[in-house]
Amino acid sequence: MKQPSDLKNILSRIDGKEYKAYKDLEGIYQWSRFRLAIDHVQGDPFASPSRFRVQVPLKTGLFPRDTLIQPIRRMALCDYLTRQFYKNIGKHVKGRRGSGKSGSISITCPGQEVLSRTSVLVDKDKLEARFVVGLPAAGRRVLAQQAEEMIFSEIPAVVEESLFYASFDSQDLYAHLKSVEDQDHLRSQLNRLGLVAFVANGSLLPRMSGVDPRPLKKGAIPFITPKSLEVTVELPNSGRIRGLGIPQGITLIVGGGYHGKSTLLNALMLGVFNHLPGDGRERVVTVPDAAKIRAEDGRSLVKLDISPFINNLPLAKSTQEFSSDNASGSTSQAGNIMEALEIGTSLLLVDEDTSATNFMIRDHRMQELVEKKNEPITPFIDKVRQLKEELSVSTILVMGGSGDYFDVADIVIMMDNYQPKDVTKTALAIAAKYAAERKKEGGPSFGNVPARILKGESLSARQDKREAKVETRGRYTILFGTSLIDLSSVEQLVEEAQTRAIGLALLYLKDHYLTTGRPLKTILYDLEKELISKGLGVLSSHKLGNLAWPRKLEIGAAINRLRGLKVV
Repeated sequence: MKQPSDLKNILSRIDGKEYKAYKDLEGIYQWSRFRLAIDHVQGDPFASPSRFRVQVPLKTGLFPRDTLIQPIRRMALCDYLTRQFYKNIGKHVKGRRGSGKSGSISITCPGQEVLSRTSVLVDKDKLEARFVVGLPAAGRRVLAQQAEEMIFSEIPAVVEESLFYASFDSQDLYAHLKSVEDQDHLRSQLNRLGLVAFVANGSLLPRMSGVDPRPLKKGAIPFITPKSLEVTVELPNSGRIRGLGIPQGITLIVGGGYHGKSTLLNALMLGVFNHLPGDGRERVVTVPDAAKIRAEDGRSLVKLDISPFINNLPLAKSTQEFSSDNASGSTSQAGNIMEALEIGTSLLLVDEDTSATNFMIRDHRMQELVEKKNEPITPFIDKVRQLKEELSVSTILVMGGSGDYFDVADIVIMMDNYQPKDVTKTALAIAAKYAAERKKEGGPSFGNVPARILKGESLSARQDKREAKVETRGRYTILFGTSLIDLSSVEQLVEEAQTRAIGLALLYLKDHYLTTGRPLKTILYDLEKELISKGLGVLSSHKLGNLAWPRKLEIGAAINRLRGLKVV
């Protein structure tokens, strides 16, 4: 084990030399209260920053046993420590010192969601924080004195205030842990209660803006549930709470424009994740396999059975193994549903604002003008009940433009000035009074959801004879070899760290799962089990700190959007 003095000697020796001399720093150094590991040094000041790790023994960090005993608390603790580390970098690190990325220290910046990440990890005897450092350079020459200041002054200051229990406000820490634990428990109770989602009374659903996910507190109206839909749940830390329980089945969210319909659906969409205390949505939970569905003009589809929704195409083209490089709005929406069903979802979330109109409804006048034999599309309204009865898949649907959906709804919630009202009886009475004249289409059953098998060469990211290359370009784009995977319509991604994990997961699937000839649903399920038991670290041989938990639905979404995908 090397000592800090060894590191100082190396810095003194390489001062002023070419930047690649920094490579000599790689190794593990023992400080008095922690270990510093320099795993990889960048070859150029303009390249990706160098990878560092700090390890603190649990017996030194002195975290109480009850912060570590349960998996959900350990995950919440790691999230909390990541946030502290990020905050303290801003407090102690001076920043730019020279060319390129010189002087930078950074760790994954978490958003409003509390996710399992690789930025801070905990095992039976230690905590480990993973971060990156831009080692200082003048042009492409080593600036040893500035590097020494970073490594011997700034990093220890950040570590001391971020990874030791005595440095924290214990009430704030425990509030974080207990809130996350309560959310996780609440979500686990949904199925037992016959629910697909829950929104606690007092929740603040609006966000600052479409690009700022922080809660809108000034002027936001607390959510209050109508008594007819109110459900009581007991939480392990907060005790008894009440709120809106959305039952399994078909739920319509209606109301005028700007009254909160889409705001509620967006909160439910992200209710698959836990949230920060004070986020306003920390007691909004949804079943973990909920899938947000939308139209997605221009996306590719590969040998997908979309026949439940689209059939009888001109020229007798089959839709049971349908492929397209440029799917229309209705075709893409049908494809998105079938892919979610194939991977495994129990809840579809649909907003008419992001749906193809001809996919959602075909009224009786259009039915009279265009006979069914000339219309390939079976609208969603004629399949939504079959989804529930045959496949046990529920739907929550924002619908402001078609009262025909009253005929298939179990619950109708009207948002009025951001407050929910139970208008189910009124909606059913209207449906009875003004009977729909449209004819039901699409046959007596939903249809098949075949299981596709991927060919291994689909997930190859090699470029000629070069090593596989996978990069992210923001939250919604993966460079996979020479292909760009566009995830801009995959709305339940919340961090680029998730997208980065998805890219690595595709390579991991190719190397470890695609040799078995098993269906896509099965391999994604098995991968998820492996990631739960072994952690995200299995996705890379490097000790990366910039990965976050991706759901199998998002991994599957990336696979299905990979142009050049090949399936059996």
